[in-house]
Amino acid sequence: MSKLTLPLLDSSLYPQFWQQQTFTNPQALLLAMLMTENMPDAEAFTKQLLANGVYQDWINSSVFGRYLHRNFTAFYRQTEDSFNADMPLLFRQELMRHAQYLPLEQVLFFAGDLPKSVRQTKVLSTTVNPATVIINAQKLSAKATMNNPTMIINQIVIKGKQVLGFPIRHNKRTSERLRNEVLILDFQELRLVNEMNIKGKKRSNIEATILLRSYELR
Repeated sequence: MSKLTLPLLDSSLYPQFWQQQTFTNPQALLLAMLMTENMPDAEAFTKQLLANGVYQDWINSSVFGRYLHRNFTAFYRQTEDSFNADMPLLFRQELMRHAQYLPLEQVLFFAGDLPKSVRQTKVLSTTVNPATVIINAQKLSAKATMNNPTMIINQIVIKGKQVLGFPIRHNKRTSERLRNEVLILDFQELRLVNEMNIKGKKRSNIEATILLRSYELR
């Protein structure tokens, strides 16, 4: 089955008008959201995505939804169990069959430290929703046991034509719809190109320390 390249989502989503300001790209919107005291509204951005024709093309490019990914990740964590050793491969093959190439310059986000296994497995769960990644990063830092934990947010720009991805169509009736997830399934190189500390606004009694990492994916 020949792979197609998905259309560029960001070119149809931006510029974004948010809090009486205009933002021409996802990175600028993310920074603005980090600088506000209120938690960003993932629901509002999800509604924009679902009303966007390109995003509809993305999530309807395959008949498979989140259940396939959920099964895949459940088995993926059981690699020590020899009985299930071949299952991740089977799921991955099924996902790969329906994956498509992600467009150049598309921006994706994920929260927390990059899992060490990603460069070997070539599998990474991301989102196109900047509000969702901030909420996820805050949840992760709240779970940390250290005092004043750092909130880690990562942005990825697609720079190669061979990056395979699987946009997941979520159940609109559950909170899963806010995930706006894109599962990366194959790539050649993931390179960290920038890292900066941001002094964010307080959203609780804890001073927010934010580490923003920028990656290029080929």
